Amino acid sequence: MEPLPWPEPAPEVVRAVRAKYHGREVPLPVAVRDLFGELFADAEFAEAFAATGPRGWSPGRLALVTVFQRAENLTDRQAAEAVRDRLTWAYALGLGLDDTGFDHTVLAEFRSRVVAHHLEEKVLDLLLARLMQLGLVAAGGKQRTDSTQVVAAVRDLNRLELVGESVRALVEALSAAAPDWLAQVIDVPGWSRRYGRRIDSWRMPASKARQDALALDFARDGFALLSAVYAPGQPAWLRELPAAQTLRTVLVQNYTRRTARNGREVVERREKQSEDGDGLPPASIRLTSPYDTDARWSAKRDTFWNGFKIHISETCATEADDAARSSVPAAVGGRSRAPKTDRAPRRPNVITNVATTASTVPDGKALDGIHQSLRRRGLLPDEHYLDSGYPSAELITGSVKTYGVALITPVLLDTSRQARAKDGFAAHDFAIDWQGEQATCPAGKTSATWNPVVQESVPKTVVSFAATDCIPCPFKKHCTTAKSNRRQLSLHPREMTQALRTARAQQQTKDWNTDYALRAGVEGTIRQAAAVTGIHQARYRGLAKVHLDHVCSAVALNLIRIDAWWNGHPLDRTRTSHLARLELSLAA
Repeated sequence: MEPLPWPEPAPEVVRAVRAKYHGREVPLPVAVRDLFGELFADAEFAEAFAATGPRGWSPGRLALVTVFQRAENLTDRQAAEAVRDRLTWAYALGLGLDDTGFDHTVLAEFRSRVVAHHLEEKVLDLLLARLMQLGLVAAGGKQRTDSTQVVAAVRDLNRLELVGESVRALVEALSAAAPDWLAQVIDVPGWSRRYGRRIDSWRMPASKARQDALALDFARDGFALLSAVYAPGQPAWLRELPAAQTLRTVLVQNYTRRTARNGREVVERREKQSEDGDGLPPASIRLTSPYDTDARWSAKRDTFWNGFKIHISETCATEADDAARSSVPAAVGGRSRAPKTDRAPRRPNVITNVATTASTVPDGKALDGIHQSLRRRGLLPDEHYLDSGYPSAELITGSVKTYGVALITPVLLDTSRQARAKDGFAAHDFAIDWQGEQATCPAGKTSATWNPVVQESVPKTVVSFAATDCIPCPFKKHCTTAKSNRRQLSLHPREMTQALRTARAQQQTKDWNTDYALRAGVEGTIRQAAAVTGIHQARYRGLAKVHLDHVCSAVALNLIRIDAWWNGHPLDRTRTSHLARLELSLAA
């Protein structure tokens, strides 16, 4: 691939597009080419392609095709056909009327190359850099983030089906890669009756005893097949097949194997609860499908899914914030950048980052990576609005210290018995002397011990009061019911404790809750992403390709929003029902 500048739209295509849309709003592809020109340069993707060999299609334009594909939720075949038969796409890509486009498989090859060279976020980086040049997004200000579930592009399998399908996946791989070798190892007719069709396509036994017997049959077949693959003298490349590694992992996670006293091999299923320590591994590492080893089962409240999680971050400046920061920029490509509206020049909310994680990763664990990505792009906010699933004492203080970002988020309230009942002395009622390493209770008694400890990998301090002070205290029933007859406090380090107390006090005020209402807008962004790009359902397998899909979806949403802003469409347009209008007219 030789990086070349994009050709200008063909004159005949320009004339046709201008004639068809004279006096009307142009479609998104035309607007993108008019506003941004060559948005994704070929040179940005050069490392993913060889410098010699047959000339391939422009990677920059393939990236734009992928973004348009997300904007219209098209399949690869539909997107390739759109390149050939749509004038608006030909205009955006600089193609002539006689251009034959490309085969749909080119898009799959392009995605594989992008993922292999870790360029998944390149298109979002390039768009945000251009928007920063145009003054539509900048560092500082306010941003908000939330997460939602993404269902993997695989069938849901129970444990029995998972093992059987994993054996079948390896049999299929060996049948294609080494058919002669496989015919010497297994009874092909016999195995074909059991593994010739997908395991979830035939009826499983109804009784638990027969299900357990079938599970052990699957395991024995799997162990026998792996023993043949790993046997001395066999081709080494057989054990390097992904299906062989997957089956090996599935068997280890779901079965135990031991040798009995009589010399026979005993295979047993792992159970969720096991006294001998041979239970199931945690969900964060347990495979759920032989075809997508990155997908995980997870649950959030009443939602249970197998797949991933996406975190979407976007700007959320109010009209007052925009007016205070700067005026609207002047020109783009000779055209005014101000939106076609008489309203205040409020900038569109721009998606600044998308992070894709396994479904079992807690929201708080993803926050540091989000901030690192925003810092790399030069788009760290001053204030970051989050829901209660993200913050912790460590993150509240660490975000300010490391990134200069204040987290605007409700922290979990004190869950002690006294705080929940609101009848007694909670931890915040005690005065802490950090310098003197001493705490004073509301009754005026000072602590007896001050012990630094580590609880759940978090450094804390356990403060204890003497039983001789607590037992005769008239406020004892309001303070502790411990059998030790003395009160104990578990404190985070000083900065964290003070940050928690300040945050808990602030979130009880009306002003804080009014400001925090700004976070709710990210729910609308998630809804838009689900409606436009189908973001709740993964199109591809593997975390890297799913993330690439999410990045392209974010770029598509940004272009849709910029186009709407340019044409003066309200950013927060809502529908008013006829009944609501009647109610308003009667009230007037």
